[in-house]
Amino acid sequence: MTSARQTIKNQQGFTLIELLVVIGILAVLLAITLIAINPARQFAQANNTKRNSDINAILNAIGQYAADNHGTLPAQSTAGGAKALNATNCPTATPCAITGVIGAGNVDLCPDLVTNYLAALPSDPLTNNGTPVQTCNATYTTGYTVSVSATNNRVTVNAPATEIPPATAALTVTR
Repeated sequence: MTSARQTIKNQQGFTLIELLVVIGILAVLLAITLIAINPARQFAQANNTKRNSDINAILNAIGQYAADNHGTLPAQSTAGGAKALNATNCPTATPCAITGVIGAGNVDLCPDLVTNYLAALPSDPLTNNGTPVQTCNATYTTGYTVSVSATNNRVTVNAPATEIPPATAALTVTR
């Protein structure tokens, strides 16, 4: 009887080998799960979805502005040095950056669109941490571009900073 008690007493707990095997199995399952989920790709897809939504919102606001102003595109009045959004200033070959910084290759859409057509001007997720532009000042930048076709006056809004390969392919919406 004493030997049976002695055997039961000696077999309590797990051995080091058993613990290492369980830890190894858990590590392999965790690695497989991380590879399957791929959080970096998930974040990149979420950012590209936001970019697509943003450029659609900007293009819709430009279209609403044009409808309300008899076909005139935003920033046609160059008061304050704003560059007019047209095929001469922002051709399809060299789109203009949507920014408050006045200069060649830039167009300031904020004063014409914000509060009347957009609550805030959307920004690229990698620009200003994706914070939308609510105050139109000379220092804002959105990370998006806009162009106008010379042949049919169609407006195109681009999100050039895509993250999912091919990273060189910009998101584009034209109307």
